[in-house]
Amino acid sequence: MINIKKYAAIDIGSNAVRLLISNIIEEKGKPVRFKKSSLVRVPIRLGADVFIEGKISETNILRMKDTMLAFNLLMKSHHVYKYKACATSAMREASNGTQVAEIIAKESNVNIDIIGGEEEAAIIAATDLHAYIDNTKTYLYVDVGGGSTEFTIFHLGEQVESKSFKIGTVRLLNDIVKKGTWQSLEDWIKSSTQKYDAVEIIGSGGNINKIFKISGKAIGKPLTYFYLTSYYNKLNSYSYEERITELDLNQDRADVIIPATRLYLSTMKWSKAKYIYVPKIGLSDGIIKGLYYETISSKKL
Repeated sequence: MINIKKYAAIDIGSNAVRLLISNIIEEKGKPVRFKKSSLVRVPIRLGADVFIEGKISETNILRMKDTMLAFNLLMKSHHVYKYKACATSAMREASNGTQVAEIIAKESNVNIDIIGGEEEAAIIAATDLHAYIDNTKTYLYVDVGGGSTEFTIFHLGEQVESKSFKIGTVRLLNDIVKKGTWQSLEDWIKSSTQKYDAVEIIGSGGNINKIFKISGKAIGKPLTYFYLTSYYNKLNSYSYEERITELDLNQDRADVIIPATRLYLSTMKWSKAKYIYVPKIGLSDGIIKGLYYETISSKKL
């Protein structure tokens, strides 16, 4: 006997908005399976508004309303059983973030939860991360977003420390990350990892996923510090336009990929890590798992 239900996760980030729909497959005598059914990404850069002007612009409010209405219709078409929509750094810092969430709930019937950095890190950590972890090693998990970056340390298979920093690709792109924030991040990474003999990095986020795909590496194989440095130098040798035309990057990826790579490289340098693993998991995957195991609240359509 097989039982299949569809759950959906909406991730409202600082650089883009995503809808992930997954099939939850239950079969007697076998572990539950989570199979991605559909992924839609809309490049609404909320952080460009919020981190500079302090609020979400009228233009992006309209785009958000249209996007959430479309997501609602897609979820209905897929017969989604339950969903959760989480907004991160940009919406939680916007002076009108709560107001925008209320407008969207009223006009598109999608209820948005604005979550904090620590909650975001906890949801991400609830993914299939353990499937990629060797219980004899120490890992620093890094999820680079547009407005913030979440860090979690795993030692001998256990989560031992987690922290969120207001350093993200959209902030870096607009040169609004203070030196003190960079210093705090460097100090935290060094002090949190120096007690371990060796640390390896697990990276998530659209930019590192793209770099991994370009590398041609087999799933499960890591990128080296040397490869990432070489690719970073290559990116910097091209103009924004050339990254789109010559490197075949989308226009909303061609600019943020440079600060994202800088963040991963800095993390590797400060933790003295030689390798970064890229399992292609993130907030949306964590939301789906949380919905199934009922560790987070949910909404029904």
